[in-house]
Amino acid sequence: MDRIDIQIEVSPIKYEKLGKEEKTETSQEIKKRVNQAREIQKQRYKEETIYSNAALTPKLIEKYCKLDAESKKILEIAFEKLGLSARAYGRILKVARTIADLAGSQQIQKNYIAEAIQYRSLDKKYFK
Repeated sequence: MDRIDIQIEVSPIKYEKLGKEEKTETSQEIKKRVNQAREIQKQRYKEETIYSNAALTPKLIEKYCKLDAESKKILEIAFEKLGLSARAYGRILKVARTIADLAGSQQIQKNYIAEAIQYRSLDKKYFK
């Protein structure tokens, strides 16, 4: 499980929610955001030997996944509470970098770190 970047458990949906109309992104809107994020990554890594966040090495993570003090603190607390591995650390940063790209943000913000940590939900459930 440690080698999987995004791990989430999906709960069954309640019948009442099936008929409700909620504003959601269309597939076309999502595709557009994904393509924009891929272009951001392509430009960011044009001088490197990689083309996406998934391929970041530990040295490149250090270069491209800079965190502010608040984000570092959130990550530290998550590691203490969840007992995450060094591998999970890198995966969280790569996912947070991707979340930032999808949002069109140059910086990894604390909410992106928190979201990336949430995608390690199976670490919490099965490995603590």
